[in-house]
Order: sequence, then C-alpha cells, then structure tokens
Amino acid sequence: MSLISLALTDFRSYASARLDLASVPVVLHGPNGAGKTNLLEAISLLTPGKGLRNATAIEMGRREPGEATGRPWAVSVELDDETRLGTGVPGPGAARRIVRINGETAQPGRLLDHLRPVWATPEQDRLFSDARAERLKFFDRLVFAADPDHAASVSVYEKALRERLRLLNDAQEGREADPVWLDALEARLAEAGARAAFARVAALQALQAAIDARGDRPFPQADLGLDGPAEAMVERGADEAEVAAALADGFARARARDGAAGRSLFGPHRTDLTALHREKNRPAAEGSSGEQKALVLNLILAQIARLADQPAAPILLLDEAPAHLDEGRRAALFDEIVALNLQAFMTGTERALFAGLDGRAQFVRVSGGMLEAG
Repeated sequence: MSLISLALTDFRSYASARLDLASVPVVLHGPNGAGKTNLLEAISLLTPGKGLRNATAIEMGRREPGEATGRPWAVSVELDDETRLGTGVPGPGAARRIVRINGETAQPGRLLDHLRPVWATPEQDRLFSDARAERLKFFDRLVFAADPDHAASVSVYEKALRERLRLLNDAQEGREADPVWLDALEARLAEAGARAAFARVAALQALQAAIDARGDRPFPQADLGLDGPAEAMVERGADEAEVAAALADGFARARARDGAAGRSLFGPHRTDLTALHREKNRPAAEGSSGEQKALVLNLILAQIARLADQPAAPILLLDEAPAHLDEGRRAALFDEIVALNLQAFMTGTERALFAGLDGRAQFVRVSGGMLEAG
C-alpha cells in the first residue's frame, strides 16, 4: 500500500495543507524553516509512539501570536486501497492524541496493520557516537516496526521502572517503601524486560542477515551487537523464564544503589546497540558523520528488506537526505529507493541535490506553509 494523499489542519506551521501523491518517491525541497520536516513528522505520527521528533501532542498544535496553547490539530492520509488513517487532538491543550481508521476510533497499534514508517533524521548522522539511550530508542523502533508486541513490552517496562524509582526515592527521603509492592514491580519489570530482550535479539539477527545479504552496495556494512546482560543470556540459549529470574534478582540487588543514585542503573533499558565498520574493522563510533550516516542508511535499507513481507508496506522518511553523502552515495541511494519501488519522502534545502531523481520522483517546493509542484 502507499499514500495517495496527506492532509494537515493546524499542525505545526500549517493552518491547512493537502498534498496529493503519486506512487513514486517524493522530494520536499525549500529553505530551512519552511516546514519540510513538519510533513515528515506528520506521516511518522501514523504509527504508535511520538513520531520522529519525539514530541508531545501539545507541542504539535499551531499557535498564533499571543496564544498560550496550540490549537487542536489533525493529520490524515488516504491509502491506495481507500483506507483512511487519521490522528490528532480534539481540543486545545489536549495531552493525548486519538487515532481513527476509516472514521472509527482505534488503538494506535492498529496503525501498524496499514503503515510501517521507517525514518532517519540528521540527529542520527552520528548515531554510533551519540548517547547510548538514543541508539537504543532508534533500535527499539526498528524492532517494533516488525514486532508490534515489543512496543507494549517496552511501555510496561518503562512504566514499572518509573514507579520502582519513585518508591526507592521515597525510601531515600525517609518514607518506607513497601517491600511487597517493590517485589511486584520488579517481577513485572523482569517479565517485560525478558520479553524485550528476546525481541531485540531476534530483530538483531534478522537485520544482520539482511545487511549481509545486501552486500556493500554502496553503503558500508556493519557487524551489529547488543551489549546488555539480558540479551547476552538470550544469545547463550537461556529461556525466557531464566532471563526473567536473573533480571528480578538483579533489580533486587540494585535497590540500594539505584536509590542512592536517584536513577536506575540496572536493567534492559541500559542495553547498548554496537556496530563495527566491517571493511575498516573499527567501531562505527570512530567514523566521520558521513561514514556513520552511510552505516545507518544501510541498516535502514536492511530494515526495509526485512519488512518487505509484512502486510503493511514500509514507508521511508529521510530528513535532510543528502547531508553528509557524497555524490556517488546520493545517486546510489536514489537508485535503490526507485529499484525497491519504495514510497519515500525526502527533504533537502536544494532541489539540485536530488537531480538524480529527475523524471523518477514527485518534486514539491515548500515555502511559508505553501506546497507547490516543481
């Protein structure tokens, strides 16, 4: 399936906008601040989570000068099978967005039955030398694009982790923490953490196989790894009950340290995604921005291949797609997107950077909240 239209109402910089789409790659070009990334973010919201900016629903509503809160906003798309997907907030200051499929309210996870957006932003151009938490967040998005249950496991885990830390902080301030409730929270953490670890390892193995199958064409290959004790147990052949038991024991042992530190220093949320630049045999973190972006693009194209047999076709969102890529790699990226018959949305400041897509893509100039063909 592919998008045939995108409509926005009071979303970010757009009072109202509509874009009719052909089943070819879409190039959004225009000056900085014109609203190109806002269009990608709108599409990224048609999946569970906070989208490519990781923003709250309140932040997305358009504001006129003097308005304290953003206006109610809406994003909707139509697919070529006549399915309509929408999301937005019903009133000013609403903290939770709602999802509708063909006009009926639905759970966000149902969106994955129709769309599987995969994205890369300029912040990921140095993904492997950035903070560990950002790498894990990036990888977890890749995991739940193929395994929607992973998102639920991570959500349960994070909620229980926050509650456990609140109890430990209370104990540090002299208020007694209920040991029975702590035990229950840590059991929940252990079970959800074990499920997450198994899903991550399975996804890593599938992604590595897809990277290996792609070869070096023309982006460098990475040897991926997961640096975390739970994932290490999975790779050694432990079953889910054994991993959960080890995690529960680890959480219990870490109570005093976590309480003193004011943060949780043990658990699958501390796992790191590692990558070795295969050709150069050195950690990806040591590479330039261009090398790291090329590695990330190869990982994303491997993800696209992994999702090819899913009921919902993937959609690729590349913000500032040409940045840090030389002319040869830009051309190769465009050729791959076209060869994959992939609906991709790419942004850039200069149309000339996408000259390799002339005659093969839909070009849209973005300026001052206006969308013009060409």
